[in-house]
Amino acid sequence: MGMIIFDDGRHDLSPMTDLRAVFEIRTGVFPTLGRITHARSETLVGVWAPQRLAAIVAERSAVPVNQLPIESRQVLLVNGRWLLPSRGGEGDGFSPALNEAIVQQESGDVILVRLTIDGALHFLMTGSLPDEVHVRAAAGQALLTHPWDVIRHRDAAIGHDLHATRLLDTQVPPHGVTVLGDHPVEIHRTAKVYPGVVLDAEHGPVSINEHAVIRPNAVVSGPCRIARHSTVVDRAHIKANTVVGPWCKVGGEVGGTIFQGYSNKSHEGHLGDSWVGEWANFGAGTTNSNLLNTYGEVVMKSRPDGQHRRTGLMFLGAIVGDHVKFAINTRIMTGSVFGTGAMIATTAAPPATVPAFAWLTDAGSRTYRLEKFLEVARAVMARRGVAMSSAMSNAIASIAAA
Repeated sequence: MGMIIFDDGRHDLSPMTDLRAVFEIRTGVFPTLGRITHARSETLVGVWAPQRLAAIVAERSAVPVNQLPIESRQVLLVNGRWLLPSRGGEGDGFSPALNEAIVQQESGDVILVRLTIDGALHFLMTGSLPDEVHVRAAAGQALLTHPWDVIRHRDAAIGHDLHATRLLDTQVPPHGVTVLGDHPVEIHRTAKVYPGVVLDAEHGPVSINEHAVIRPNAVVSGPCRIARHSTVVDRAHIKANTVVGPWCKVGGEVGGTIFQGYSNKSHEGHLGDSWVGEWANFGAGTTNSNLLNTYGEVVMKSRPDGQHRRTGLMFLGAIVGDHVKFAINTRIMTGSVFGTGAMIATTAAPPATVPAFAWLTDAGSRTYRLEKFLEVARAVMARRGVAMSSAMSNAIASIAAA
């Protein structure tokens, strides 16, 4: 049986989803797409993304995008917002029959549904289930709706991912590296861990992937994953429930934070309980707050024109969109959101919600010119050997024009 993972658009996850489909968001060690694919026995035969993102999703996808397997008579559709998917084994309640949908009890949103090809096309194009579909509600299933939901479910997702997968071709900790605790410590054979490093596995596993580098005197505490080609700089303190995505450089004090990939936070400064997109850069001394002085619940909004919402969280740092740049010594307040392409260079703390392509200085706020932004972005990406595609530049231009 084939499976398609879809983005239903029934979420307010900007800036996370400005330049990626919802199932491409790194919500733990893996993007949700990888977690669903690993959990389910069905074969992934495609993904379904919003039309505005289809071209850039196709550049990253190993399966067809917005195409149905016409050779099949039926297909399982799985919501790409399903954060902790069930394996779908016999008796677990998450293996729907043909023309049966399982929906989230709280919202009525579809978690997964098995349909004929014609029925699947109708649902994916309209968002409505065919009339003949039987609906069954399931309680306690997390569907991502707001950016802070990633932080809410972060620990469970990271723990699930680290225990569900193991590195192959590992090495024993090198001489001069201190290992604490009894949880697994996995270091890929191609990774380099320098003397003086402490790998603290007292509270969870530590996983260091291909070609990652951990510089001298860094402390890395589990549960934690350092992904391929990323570097943890000298004397860094990487605290529990942190995932450093591929091709990042991270230093200072970082805890409870997920990096999508290709971002730099290599200098001193604190970053906690946050999510960071791709190609972001934190200037030296940039520090965020992840706790209100009142120790109260964080209330925030994901867009300047959005409404304030209760997050249910006491610890909540920043949501940082792709290509955001912070000048040195930027102070980031609790529960802040920075839109795609924002440039922050203020001596005072910036607003808690900054729109996409805002250019903030002490002289005021203006809009980052698209041509200049693209010039800088291409230069930044070239440093990692990545060229910006025309599909990506078109997607960026559409955000800037919105």
